[in-house]
Amino acid sequence: MRFRLWAPQAREMAVCLDDEGREMRLPMAKAGEGWFECVTARAAPGSRYGFCSEANLRWPDPASRWNPVDVHGPSEVIDPLAYVWREDEWAGRPWEEAAIYELHVGTFTRTGDFAGAASRLGHLAALGVTAVELMPLADFPGAHGWGYDGVLPFAPASCYGAPDDLKRLVDACHGHGMMMFLDVVYNHFGPEGNYLHRYAPQFFSPGRRTPWGDAINFDGPACRPVREFFIHNALYWLEEYRFDGLRLDAVHAIRDDNRPDILDELAARVAAGPGRARHIHLLLENDCNAAHYLRRDTRGAPRAFTAQWNDDLHHAAHVLATGESGGCYQDYADAPLRYLGRGLAEGFAYQGEKSAYRNGAPRGEPSRDLPPTAFIAFLQNHDQIGNRAFGERLRSLAGDAAVRALAGIVLLAPSIPLLFMGEEWGSRRPFPFFCDLGPESMRRVREGRRREFVHFPAFAQPSTMDRIPDPGHPATFQLARLDWETLDTAEGAAWRDFYRRLLRLRRKIIVPRLAGVQGGHASFRLLGGRGVQATWRLGDGCRLTLLANVGETIILLDRRPPGRCVYVGGKRPVAGRLPPWSIAWYLDDPRKRRE
Repeated sequence: MRFRLWAPQAREMAVCLDDEGREMRLPMAKAGEGWFECVTARAAPGSRYGFCSEANLRWPDPASRWNPVDVHGPSEVIDPLAYVWREDEWAGRPWEEAAIYELHVGTFTRTGDFAGAASRLGHLAALGVTAVELMPLADFPGAHGWGYDGVLPFAPASCYGAPDDLKRLVDACHGHGMMMFLDVVYNHFGPEGNYLHRYAPQFFSPGRRTPWGDAINFDGPACRPVREFFIHNALYWLEEYRFDGLRLDAVHAIRDDNRPDILDELAARVAAGPGRARHIHLLLENDCNAAHYLRRDTRGAPRAFTAQWNDDLHHAAHVLATGESGGCYQDYADAPLRYLGRGLAEGFAYQGEKSAYRNGAPRGEPSRDLPPTAFIAFLQNHDQIGNRAFGERLRSLAGDAAVRALAGIVLLAPSIPLLFMGEEWGSRRPFPFFCDLGPESMRRVREGRRREFVHFPAFAQPSTMDRIPDPGHPATFQLARLDWETLDTAEGAAWRDFYRRLLRLRRKIIVPRLAGVQGGHASFRLLGGRGVQATWRLGDGCRLTLLANVGETIILLDRRPPGRCVYVGGKRPVAGRLPPWSIAWYLDDPRKRRE
């Protein structure tokens, strides 16, 4: 068995092998350019090990496949070929078929593990979900956390189960006909349990910081091993665990002046690897609205990344539903309906305009020529719920009529829809931010959380700040556990049936017409004070039109869209009048009109 470690700051390095309770030190030979290597027959699957330096300091493997006793303990040798896949012929699904369901493994079920998540996959398949997206799994310190402070990017979090348990979950998801995506974090390491600074400080960029820690060195001296580390991590999840795609978190925090930059290089390596044999989809979260990462080739296929989470559309819809205008919502408060219409028809609402929330800095690139499938639409996700001070869901902030109307827009629009766990039964269970760190790290987290909310008028008073749940208290984690019992109530079942009908209609009416859909063929116009009409040309030439009243007063319509009405949410338009909080979708086939 071969052990390798990049430790350019170290003079000596050894493998510390656990031999029946006794430590065995195996010297590592220098292999050039900062690498150390050891080949031994003394280790086998199940062996626990770490690396130790000349100062007798011990660290887990930064590329550990599993750390069974948390991130500070020893790593364990894993046989990557031991698991026997049942769905061995799975080749994924085309992107236009995606209807995504985001979940957090630790709070999704009572057991909070991979096996518990697998037990609920039948519910998701029956709902009409075609893709499951897991919040980050890279091992993080403590017994629970969101996963965005991971420090061992190759090791599934031990609190959720063993590597084969995760493979079993992915396999079961494929057995239900659903894709499985994974959220990955390539912009920083967590604040606790990251030992790279001690023997490989070249992993980080001096003088560069992200909001969450030191920036990764993707373009400075000795950056090649760093770039390969993260590229191989992406390939590892896609090949060894057979995920169907990755969502790259907050790539706006990645600094890289190389060409190609790390994002383009990673996407090219994925396309040349697992992307040749099956459908692989790479997704972005990018506050910069950098449309160039989403460009299509002459065949309409993504050149690099498949789609991006559309925060603009969410923020506009949220302002319309709740009236909130603090913090990030200030950029949408002046004309939320126009931002909603532009987000539906053109993707980004901000395509180079100045952002007041970002101190007047321009934000975004033109996106009108991108297809609607280059954008992922949602009313709720872990960020938009959990980054609120109290973790409230939308139903705790807006009326049910508003939630239903906006859900009918998101789920039937040509963009790709995403639900957050529990949304389908109208859950009001909060999803506050939580983590399990040491005292000093927790102090910094608490202070950071308070700074985040100073932009919101509701937190002008210190007494309000004091009511924010402590992210390190076990009760905060327990508060976030999903309320499956609500699904069995009459109200929960009614919400579930509502979402199921919408997803069924999407699968029947929208999805078959998305293949080949192009950008530049959508438009919108405002209808009165709180109405919007949006129209798209779909891949088969049909035109899809939305009429939406997202306010409390009746809107007078000057004309009815062509085609047949395929869905009405709320009250049906009568005599040119669109009732409050109601929507209507129309599908028109110009070819049939000519016949």
